Amino acid sequence: MRQLFDTTRKLTGKYSKRERPVKDKEGRPTIEIQEQRNRWVEYFEELLNKPGELNPPDIEAAHADLFIDVTSPTTGEISMAIR
Repeated sequence: MRQLFDTTRKLTGKYSKRERPVKDKEGRPTIEIQEQRNRWVEYFEELLNKPGELNPPDIEAAHADLFIDVTSPTTGEISMAIR
């Protein structure tokens, strides 16, 4: 799909592919596509696989008996939603 979009933009004359080099851990730009992909994989693995907090904040549990209105909407409610 992306290739179709790029080809269409090339044919219409409005093409300017934006390529930004990805920097490695030392801050040097990487030019090779495979190196950039590997760096993104490495970045997200580090980002998403961090250990959890040692002292998580105390979060109160939600009340289990919350009221949820499941009746059909009235004509007035439908009119208000449409406006």
